[in-house]
Amino acid sequence: MSAIVVHAYGGPDVLSFEPLAVRQPGPGEVLVANRAVGVNYIDTYVRSGVYKVPQFPFVPGDEAAGEVEAVGEGVDEFVPGDRVTYTNHLGAYAERTVVPAKSVLKLPGAIGFETAAGSLLKGLTAEYLLHRTFRVEPGHTVLIHAAAGGVGLILTQWAKHLGATVIGTAGSPEKVALVRANGADHAIDYSREDFVARVREITEGRGVDVVYDGVGKATFPASLDALKPLGLFVSFGNASGVIEAFDILLLSRKGSLFVTRPTLGTFTSQRDVLLAQAENLFGVIESGKVRIAVNARYPLKDAAQAHRALESRTTTGATILLP
Repeated sequence: MSAIVVHAYGGPDVLSFEPLAVRQPGPGEVLVANRAVGVNYIDTYVRSGVYKVPQFPFVPGDEAAGEVEAVGEGVDEFVPGDRVTYTNHLGAYAERTVVPAKSVLKLPGAIGFETAAGSLLKGLTAEYLLHRTFRVEPGHTVLIHAAAGGVGLILTQWAKHLGATVIGTAGSPEKVALVRANGADHAIDYSREDFVARVREITEGRGVDVVYDGVGKATFPASLDALKPLGLFVSFGNASGVIEAFDILLLSRKGSLFVTRPTLGTFTSQRDVLLAQAENLFGVIESGKVRIAVNARYPLKDAAQAHRALESRTTTGATILLP
């Protein structure tokens, strides 16, 4: 088979398209023939060394969808031919991937491979943010940074479906229009406007209940000033760089604020939680309340080009690779 292989941390050029032997699944494992592979910001963190891997060389990628080709000893939940998807397991940038069965999910018939590959990691992230980190309910006001991105578009639609007043930020007039078209009550171009001042104006000085921030360094600590007293700042990504260490007394001075830095793996490590999250996600997609926009497709061999586009902040919605 062919795969993208990384031999050292670096820029997109370290993504090398190479032949690899196909490994058969061992006990508790499933061999998946990938039909569509998701591209996520976390892939760039792993490639560049922001997030470390146990050893080199390695195959990047955290999300794909395809068909079961073989199962290992002790696997009785899946059989060859099953349509499946998986995430939170390195190695997806390949024509075939061996995955622990505990990380694999059956696909509902109404959800295609491209939709699954473009939504699972991002959608499960939105699920834990909206339902398990801060439970969004009618009456809440939420601020979503990078609302035109892959996670952002899902968060925006889903938060609106849950009854929240949604304020989304984006970095261009075109992206702002996209955020509005996906249900945001208010959209702010933070390349041209002071988003804190606009949030204060929109909320009549109260601030928001929660900030969902996948941007990182560029929007911190200003996001704290957009929160109401006792509000929650949720940092779940580092698109502009990692937030540096800060004085914890900032939180008391700005209104006894709460801050958290969750990660998807904490939730999906428990099979029952993963299944509940997936059921919630697949249900809201099948209902049409959340639409998955796969806006860019690249052949697997062009993974470096996909990374350049993602890091340039020019993409919207989901990007996928096609093996």
